[in-house]
Amino acid sequence: MINLSVNVNKIATLRNARGGNIPNVQQVAMDCERFGANGITVHPRPDERHIRRSDVFALRPLVRTEFNIEGYPSEQFLELVLSVRPTQATLVPDGPNVLTSSAGWDVEPNMEFLTDVVDRLKEAGIRTSIFVGTDLDNIRAAARTGADRVELYTGPFAEEFDTDPERAVAPFTAAAIAAHNVGMGLNAGHDLNLHNLKYFQQHVPHLMEVSIGHALIADALYMGLEATIQAYKDCLK
Repeated sequence: MINLSVNVNKIATLRNARGGNIPNVQQVAMDCERFGANGITVHPRPDERHIRRSDVFALRPLVRTEFNIEGYPSEQFLELVLSVRPTQATLVPDGPNVLTSSAGWDVEPNMEFLTDVVDRLKEAGIRTSIFVGTDLDNIRAAARTGADRVELYTGPFAEEFDTDPERAVAPFTAAAIAAHNVGMGLNAGHDLNLHNLKYFQQHVPHLMEVSIGHALIADALYMGLEATIQAYKDCLK
């Protein structure tokens, strides 16, 4: 079974639009776990436009499954992660003004920086994952940082899926094999949904975890949160 980690950023976005505490991010995260999610993901950004630092601290004692914090590894982000000590930290190359993650790391030019970050996180007992595309040399470079996993940026797969699913998934199949061959665990995320997820997992070997937020929360508006989480888990069987 591939783990489903639910990104609750969109819940925080809805709350922040009105102020107050409706919907309650902590309650939704606990409900996701109760309905079968294998993990909770948050991506706190410097402007706190969705998840806030206070949310991260509030969630830590409540999350009973895997807690994954993703973000650009600035000193402020690292201080937060090292204070909270989640199960996993996913390192993404987003700048502070990026709307959503849209590319993986170019690892080689950032090797020293990423290696230092990974060393600090691993010393604290935090599993590390580096957000990357499907370039095979880049994945092999990610392994040299000492990171435990890579997370494949699946935006290109989702974009091409309706036109040619076989061509869309082929680079991800190769990337998964390359990651496995260098001893890295494999995560994936971005624009995966009920339409394309089952096909993706059937054609990408060694997949351990997917992180899904926007599409899952949008589906929950129509289907309800419990039915939606079950539907996504069914795609991962």
